Amino acid sequence: MTHTGLAPRHLPLALLTTTLLLLTTPPAHADDPSVPPGTEPTATAPVEVDPNDPDLKLPEGATLAEAKVLDIKQVVEDESGDERREDTNADVKFALQAEVLFGKDSAKLSADAKARIAGIAEEIKKQNATQIRVFGFTDNLGSSAHGDVLSKQRANAVQAALAGDLNSANVTFEVRGYGEQYPIADNASEAGRKKNRRVEVTFPRTAG
Repeated sequence: MTHTGLAPRHLPLALLTTTLLLLTTPPAHADDPSVPPGTEPTATAPVEVDPNDPDLKLPEGATLAEAKVLDIKQVVEDESGDERREDTNADVKFALQAEVLFGKDSAKLSADAKARIAGIAEEIKKQNATQIRVFGFTDNLGSSAHGDVLSKQRANAVQAALAGDLNSANVTFEVRGYGEQYPIADNASEAGRKKNRRVEVTFPRTAG
């Protein structure tokens, strides 16, 4: 008799606990990092738009501007920071750190540099690009005149390697040395100066 009398008292409590759990359990997608906040699926129908609403019409004599595709830039840098690739709708740019390409204060390509340049040449072939820009840059240490000369010599070395890999009479090059101009990082630190010592290879994106 004692057990029979306790059962009815505990049953409503168990049901209440279950009900609270059901009410407080969040949706499964709330903790999903792949679902940005505010973009969760909903059963609500989208708001209907009346195409004849006068507030949606252009004033008399007005015209819409031409459609424009915004240029989106994608940047990928390897873990060491030695090589960076930038892709836009129009161009592909590779930036190689000088330390990977050359010895200190040198314009002679290393064996590792030639392998990296060969990889860039393959991408140029893939894009069917025929106009290549090769620009050299240095940090702000030393004289500006020395930086101008060294950056141009390094750009020339990369261009020569690319020309050998591409082996095409249809390819034209624009080669410049900018020295310490156009830094991409702060020259106040060695980490920043290292990023600024670079050679950039840019060419049009022509393939899909």
